[in-house]
Amino acid sequence: MREKKASKSSSSTSPCAPLRDAYHNCFNRWYAEKFMKGHWDKQECVSEWREYRACLSEHLEDKHLIRFLQAEGIVQDSGVTSR
Repeated sequence: MREKKASKSSSSTSPCAPLRDAYHNCFNRWYAEKFMKGHWDKQECVSEWREYRACLSEHLEDKHLIRFLQAEGIVQDSGVTSR
């Protein structure tokens, strides 16, 4: 018997899923409507990205996984850094 693959809906149970979806929607809209037409404003979707990253950082910290991002220099002890 083959194992069932995890469905996309199982990943939406993440506490950060609504923020991830908001960021992805914003990015996809920006990419299609602006970037592809030569408008490269880098400030689009920044607030959505920051909210999503903050949520991820918080929940990784709760699960004691934040140290992996700290080791990579993605986050510092005080929170998320910008790359």
